[in-house]
Amino acid sequence: MSNLIEMKKVKKTYQLGETEVHALQGVNVKISKGEFISIVGPSGSGKSTLMHIIGCLDIPSEGAYHLQGEDVGEMNGDQLADIRKKFIGFVFQDFYLLSDVTAWYNVALPMIYNRVPPRTRKERAINLLEEVGLADRINHLPSQLSGGERQRVTIARALSNNPEIILADEPTGNLDSVTGEGVMQIFYKLHEEGKTVIIVTHEHYVADQAERKIRLKDGMIEDEG
Repeated sequence: MSNLIEMKKVKKTYQLGETEVHALQGVNVKISKGEFISIVGPSGSGKSTLMHIIGCLDIPSEGAYHLQGEDVGEMNGDQLADIRKKFIGFVFQDFYLLSDVTAWYNVALPMIYNRVPPRTRKERAINLLEEVGLADRINHLPSQLSGGERQRVTIARALSNNPEIILADEPTGNLDSVTGEGVMQIFYKLHEEGKTVIIVTHEHYVADQAERKIRLKDGMIEDEG
């Protein structure tokens, strides 16, 4: 497998008033196309910062981050947004669904920004909802769905532009263990289909299902296996 993601000596420093926060302190990471990775660590370890950089929501203060051979650190805001639209599907703990539109319309939203024709958008959104087991919920509003169903909608939305990378931040954090296991089965299926799946989590049963676990502590990689 070729390296899809490569970070070399990545540091990230935030200025909070007069205080410097060293969120990442020289991180080296290689992730191959098609891997299933979990990123774990205690609060304040740098998990979220690493996720933001991997997802092109932020750039390193120092060091290099290459995504598919491109130097992300040299990109401007428009280029970063373009990378996110084309290559990365996000799944968040808090869902971030629009409350006043249906499940299929929530899934179709990212395709609007990629100028996919309306009929194609709706057909693909419905197909994706069927794939995650929500064929009978396509016209439901988020308020009419359970937590597990809402998370399945967010996974379908993350897949709408057929990204290479699925990046999930605490995707089971608001779910009970049985519902969370059902969501994890979807991620495992996506991995089997060739997607690169990266999950940031504090839950051991989630992290242990990945092929490889990256453990952070104090902004550095403590263990990788």
